[in-house]
Amino acid sequence: MSVSFDDDVKACAALVHKADPDRFLAAMAAPVAARAILFPIYALNVEVARAPWVTQEPMIAEMRLQWWRDALQEIAQGPTVRRHEVVTPLSRVLSPHLAEKMDKYVAVRRWDIYRDPFEDQDHFDAYIDHSNGTLLVAASQALGPADEEVVRDFGYGVGVANWFRAIPDLEARGRIPLLDGTSAGVKQLARSALQRIEKARSSRASISDQARPALYAGWQAEWILKHVIAQPERVAAGALSQGEMRRRLSLMWTAASGRW
Repeated sequence: MSVSFDDDVKACAALVHKADPDRFLAAMAAPVAARAILFPIYALNVEVARAPWVTQEPMIAEMRLQWWRDALQEIAQGPTVRRHEVVTPLSRVLSPHLAEKMDKYVAVRRWDIYRDPFEDQDHFDAYIDHSNGTLLVAASQALGPADEEVVRDFGYGVGVANWFRAIPDLEARGRIPLLDGTSAGVKQLARSALQRIEKARSSRASISDQARPALYAGWQAEWILKHVIAQPERVAAGALSQGEMRRRLSLMWTAASGRW
C-alpha cells in the first residue's frame, strides 16, 4: 500500500513522538513508506489508550471510547469517514477488515475506566491480546502478509512486557493490574510471555519482509521479561528501562538484522 506522508501523517507522527517515544523510535527504524502507515495506527493507539484517563467521569470516558469505535465502524463500512487528523489518514491505511477487527481493541479498554480487578487469567489474557495483540495485527497486516496467530503470540509477550512497565503508574491510579502480584506470580507471568515470544520467533517465515517493521515495536520485550524473571521486584520499583545507548543500539540491531 502506498501512502503519502502528508500533513495528517506528520501530525500523527508528532503525536506519537510526544506520547509514545518507544513506538516512535520503532517506526523511525522502519522504511519511510512503512512509517506513513504505522504512524496513523500508532496515533490511534495514543488516543485510545489515554481516553479512559483524561476524565474522572466514567460516562465521559465511555463516550470517548465509543467515539473511536464509531470512527472505526465508518472506516469499515464506508464510504464517508469523519474528518479528523488521525481518523482521516487511518482510513487510508486500514482495510475494512482491519478496521472491523480493531473494534475489540477499543472495547477492551473499558477495563481502564473502572477499578475492578481482572476476573481471572482468561480475562487478563484477553485484555493483553485485544489491546496489544490486535494493534500489532493491524500494524503488520496493513504493511504486508503476516500470520495472525504468530503476530498475536508475539503481541502477547510484548503486551505483558509493556504491562509490567506500566504497573507502578496503574497502582498509583488505584488499579489492580495483576491477578497474582507475588514474586512467584510475576515470574510465572513473565515466563509465559517469554514463551509466547519464542513460539512466534520459531515461525518467523510466516511474517513477510513488508510486515516485519511492525514488530520492531517489541524490540525491548525480551530484555524486560528476562529481567523480571531474574528480579521480579523490579516491576514494583519501576526499574525496567534500558539505558538510552542500549535502547537505541538494540533497536538498530533489530532493524538491521530483521530478527524481531
